Amino acid sequence: MGVIEQLESAPDGHRRLRLSNPASFDPVGEFEVQNADDVNAAIERARKAQQDWGALSFEARGRIFRRAARLLCDNEEEFVDVIVSETGKPRIEALATEILTACDALQFYAKRAKGILAERAVSVHLLKTKKLRICYRPLGVVGIITPWNFPFLLSLNPTVQALMAGNTVVLKPSEVTPFSGRLVERLLADAGLPEGVFNLVLGDGETGAALAEGEVDKISFTGSVPTGRKVAEACARRLVPCTLELGGKDPMIVCADADLERAARGAVFGAFANSGQVCTSTERVYVVEDVADEFTRRVVEETAKLRQGMTGEFEVGSITWPQQLEVIESHVREAVGKGARVLAGGRRNPHYEGCFYEPTVLVDVNHEMQVMREETFGPVLPIMRVRNEDEAVRLANDSRYGLNASVWTRNKRRGAELARAIRSGSAVVNDCMITYGVTESPFGGVKDSGIGQVNGEIGLRSYCHAQSIVIDRFGGKSEVLWYPYTARKKRMIKRMMNLIWGSWLGRLIS
Repeated sequence: MGVIEQLESAPDGHRRLRLSNPASFDPVGEFEVQNADDVNAAIERARKAQQDWGALSFEARGRIFRRAARLLCDNEEEFVDVIVSETGKPRIEALATEILTACDALQFYAKRAKGILAERAVSVHLLKTKKLRICYRPLGVVGIITPWNFPFLLSLNPTVQALMAGNTVVLKPSEVTPFSGRLVERLLADAGLPEGVFNLVLGDGETGAALAEGEVDKISFTGSVPTGRKVAEACARRLVPCTLELGGKDPMIVCADADLERAARGAVFGAFANSGQVCTSTERVYVVEDVADEFTRRVVEETAKLRQGMTGEFEVGSITWPQQLEVIESHVREAVGKGARVLAGGRRNPHYEGCFYEPTVLVDVNHEMQVMREETFGPVLPIMRVRNEDEAVRLANDSRYGLNASVWTRNKRRGAELARAIRSGSAVVNDCMITYGVTESPFGGVKDSGIGQVNGEIGLRSYCHAQSIVIDRFGGKSEVLWYPYTARKKRMIKRMMNLIWGSWLGRLIS
């Protein structure tokens, strides 16, 4: 039985899908797949609403999102119910990683957007007769396409940023978690967001393609590398910007002087939180051989304490998407076939009928194995011994991905140096997976892990066009470079160049 089932089409021709809970296979609900006409109608509604919304003050927009944060706190249990039913994750995980962080995003951008996007004066270093001002103008209509691993947070967070910047939004959530998208719609409507400012379209790849090809002014996409390439191609054809937050194969480096108790517990949490379905999860470990045995022993010990389930208190839930379960199994099977050893887990959990894979620890792995090169996106922790930190950094960089990384050492300065040596969009020293949760921190990958950044000042400004306005200060009758061109003017320009860049005094003051 699958999580998504195709039903008989509606009388108007729309395809209909039924969604089931991935942990229990209990029914969650049904929805229609919206087509290109529906998507274009949503874009048109957003376009009509944008002018009035963009004209509102930051204070007026912020009041709506502050109200939304209060409503979310008041109704968190109901929201968690929906998220858990679609994803199979533990309730405390849904509360901490989806609801808490969403409340923070709502409040943060409601409070900070005005300062971040305020028009500002910039000192002009050469043309002292001019003044420069930078103002941040909304792009217009932003299309947002989001994944299933954190369906509420990853839908709400970019939406709030785009809306606080003065844009209107068309959101297309994953077909695996459509009802979390409806939670965003309901929350913003209850908070008083005007009609047409936020528009939800439900569906699968057909709907997402229609949005990427639609008349939007930017696409914000979070998902897989292959789909991200298609989104980038669609945006390139229309010459509109896109932000792509794609996959990761995030390395963890354990130095010889690391606090092994903390590092082992961090590795287990980093690999198995949300059943490993996190773009910033720990997907491969490089541990210096001097401490490899003790580190591995502690990791296996911590893994044995984990409880897997779907009701009551437990740490590890189900896999949300059955196709991902097949990827996890194939990576482990291939690694074992090439010599890897399983120290924990290594199979589907036989005690459940749903999409459960046991927390798995592998050793004797190498870079010839998919589990060390391709994104597993599941509860699998491969551990590789290395001679020293330099080899660890070299192997960490031997990847087409570059999203997140972590370094574990008691020497924090050395940890920061090693983090800088890793080609990743973000890195953490003596912790894991927190870069997206630090709201001030820009987040995005390099290499195949994406284009652009979300969150913080950079993320918020990415939903704007930075318009420069140069103003003449004195209003003379003419300018040096205006017509007519004369020999005297040419000599004057040369003397000015020699003064500014040809003398030590000019270089000092310019």
